[in-house]
Amino acid sequence: MRGTALRHQLAELRGADVPPRPLDARALAALAANPGCRRRALLDGAGVDKAKLADALGSPSGFGQSQFALTRGNAFEAKVKADGGTELLRLVRERLGGGPEPVPGEARTPDLTAAGPEGRTARTALALREAAADAGAWTFLEHPMLALDVAGTPAFLEPDAVVVHPDGTWTVVEIKSFPMIDGSADAAKVGAAARQAAVYVLALERVAAHLDPPPRIGHRIVLVCPKDFSNLPAASAVDVRKQVSVTRRQLDRLTRIEDIANALPEGTCFDVTHPAEELTEAVEAVPATYAPECLAACELAFHCRDRARAAGAVTSLGRGLRAELGGLTTVDGVLAAAHGQAGDPRDPAVAALRRAAELRAEALDFQKGVAPVCR
Repeated sequence: MRGTALRHQLAELRGADVPPRPLDARALAALAANPGCRRRALLDGAGVDKAKLADALGSPSGFGQSQFALTRGNAFEAKVKADGGTELLRLVRERLGGGPEPVPGEARTPDLTAAGPEGRTARTALALREAAADAGAWTFLEHPMLALDVAGTPAFLEPDAVVVHPDGTWTVVEIKSFPMIDGSADAAKVGAAARQAAVYVLALERVAAHLDPPPRIGHRIVLVCPKDFSNLPAASAVDVRKQVSVTRRQLDRLTRIEDIANALPEGTCFDVTHPAEELTEAVEAVPATYAPECLAACELAFHCRDRARAAGAVTSLGRGLRAELGGLTTVDGVLAAAHGQAGDPRDPAVAALRRAAELRAEALDFQKGVAPVCR
């Protein structure tokens, strides 16, 4: 009953007859990177389309991949998975081992089709159990469906592939369209792929926990990218233990979506067909934690940045600076503390700001030809 009531409550927040937008691993990794943002947690948990919401608020983000990049990525993924995943399994064995050379056409490729995400999740879990019970052969699961509890609600996730080795190990495979040149790819893009794969590893752990004995889930994922400037696949093993640990800890810190929703004013709705004034009021009713990193990960980033700047919030200058300023949360408060107009001088942040202001004044006086006071 409780889950049914929450689903009904989230449906009311989306708006009448508005289908939920699935929470994918990319969004979940970004949410885990900013666990203090209740706004994103609620909107993602309710399945609100943040891109359409940003347009309706007058702050379009232009966030996401171009159609050309999506088409190129889909074509490359289809090439890698062709012939029952023969080439993909060869790359996995080449990087991680775990069994004999895969024989073309002999790998198990279970049918994972089912009705709805819940059905596909159950079918994937069954296929993984069957592969674990009958080890000794390669098993290739194409676009399996996994579930992960996020702030009290289930998120359904779809990795590119999961491979079960003959020795029983489960490995996540990520297929990306950015190039791997001379055996290495762009570090920032690899890092983003690792954070995304960490979410899949956590979801696999949930399935493995129900098996006895639980299978081993590889702490290294296989990243497959185009080789150099060709369309030929190349692979790299990426250790994601750190990303898994961080993501697990951050997801545990998320405030339950039910608690956030219950704190909203009655009648709050994020239906993009409503007037912009009503949408703005609804969005502002949910606290946000903006940081410049949001610009690369959230469709509402431009809206939240404008609000943070208007409020003079120091979060708009970066998380690192915000952490150093302690209890000083606004730019006006920081300037007042630096000039001795506010703040406790025993506070390390206030003392550092005042010393910095003194040094700046001395530097400006020196430029004007005024001799600094000797200390």
